[in-house]
Amino acid sequence: MSANRLLAAVPILFLAACNAQPMAPDRDPRGEARLAQLLAGKVAGAPVDCLEPSRMNDMEVIDRDTIAYRNGRTVYIQNTDGYCYPGGRSGGYTLVTTRVGTNRACRGDISKVVDSSSGTFAGSCSFNDFIPYRAP
Repeated sequence: MSANRLLAAVPILFLAACNAQPMAPDRDPRGEARLAQLLAGKVAGAPVDCLEPSRMNDMEVIDRDTIAYRNGRTVYIQNTDGYCYPGGRSGGYTLVTTRVGTNRACRGDISKVVDSSSGTFAGSCSFNDFIPYRAP
């Protein structure tokens, strides 16, 4: 392929990449099974930007991309950008979230994974919308 043809193809490839759909989280079998258990018999509702602190008391990390918040019979799923879970490591880690101007967890908040005993940084992520799942 000539250099001119190659240069002409670059904008087309760039546009194709911009229109690509986001990839689904890559779950391990245990995470997939746990998520299926949490969402059994529930249907997704309209995404919400933020969660009040009262809805965040029962948090469970499903895998490196997914956090579940249980509030009564509703389960809110958070598919993060980045890694909020140091995969393959045992416990002893905590999720520290930086919130701007509010006490709620909101889309765009940044969380860090920190070793509870040493304070060592182990990863970070940002929040997307929270998807509520409820019984129909």
